[in-house]
Amino acid sequence: MAVLTRLIPGPAAVRIGAGAARELPAILADQRISTSGRLAIVISEGSGAELRERLSGFLPADAGWFPIHGGTLDDAVSVADRIRASAVGHGVGSYDTIVGLGGGRVIDVTKYAAARLGLPMVAVATNLAHDGICSPVSTLDNDAGRGSYGVPGPIGVVVDLDLVRDAPEKFVRAGIGECLSNLSALADWELSHEHTGEPVDGLAAAMARTAAESVLHQPGGIRDDGFLTVLAEALVLSGLAMSVAGTSRPSSGACHEISHAMVMLFPGKYGQHGEQVGLGAAFATHLRGEPGRAGQLVDTLRRHGLPAVPADLGLDTSGFVEAVTYAPRTRPGRYTILEHLDLPEAELRDAVKDYVNTYAR
Repeated sequence: MAVLTRLIPGPAAVRIGAGAARELPAILADQRISTSGRLAIVISEGSGAELRERLSGFLPADAGWFPIHGGTLDDAVSVADRIRASAVGHGVGSYDTIVGLGGGRVIDVTKYAAARLGLPMVAVATNLAHDGICSPVSTLDNDAGRGSYGVPGPIGVVVDLDLVRDAPEKFVRAGIGECLSNLSALADWELSHEHTGEPVDGLAAAMARTAAESVLHQPGGIRDDGFLTVLAEALVLSGLAMSVAGTSRPSSGACHEISHAMVMLFPGKYGQHGEQVGLGAAFATHLRGEPGRAGQLVDTLRRHGLPAVPADLGLDTSGFVEAVTYAPRTRPGRYTILEHLDLPEAELRDAVKDYVNTYAR
């Protein structure tokens, strides 16, 4: 008998709205994620203290609070060990849910720690910088640079628009670049299917494309609740697309290879991840010979204050060429427009100059 359907992994609860973090206990109880209220809450050492003070009155009094220093693999292992030791040391039994309360670094660390402990994880996002809020991937720094680790996706996702508005606007802009880059990633996936036979998951592709198109065409700006809601939903959809596909392919192509190369070659120097992948997506689309789509991406990036050419990041042409040249080495085995064209450095330099001349102001 033919298989007529498939189960789609996804969170049991998604809540996006102003003040949503204050509803966390009710959301968890309603969905039977945590009826006991035994929560281990991971926060950052910096802004986490203010979040704890702001929200502790709405959360269970016996919740455990676990600050983390950074976003490394060691941080994730350490906080898992501290959560385990705290539960045993206080004689209260195991926590039944781990909550990551913060930005992408906190959520990625918490996802990995929850996987290590075998506990469900709830993401409470305080900014919209990237699609990790609902993805089955933890991106963590390690001794070799930066790695992506497969983990179970969050069982619950809460996005509090009050907290998002209080965060620096650069985080919202980064999330826009992250969503828009889906369009380039999907084009790379389809290119790989055509030339290598790599299968494309149509459902995952549809979800990732819907997320990107919704942001591309959404009116308004980063201060509007309507726009923020659409962006938050798009980031959730992007994460779900990766869960459905079982790979980051729906949201990661040449755009992300370029970003990873920039981080490895010029650590901490040129913008946020979402800004880098937005620029990378526009450049890769230009390389594919799609001026209409590339122009759309550039116009949308500029409308929301994101970099559209390397100079907008403070990066000169030579540095960008170096990053693009190195980019395929960051994802061995992944086939994108960069691997397909396999341009020598001189031709790549000409392509970058052509892109800059076309879109620089």
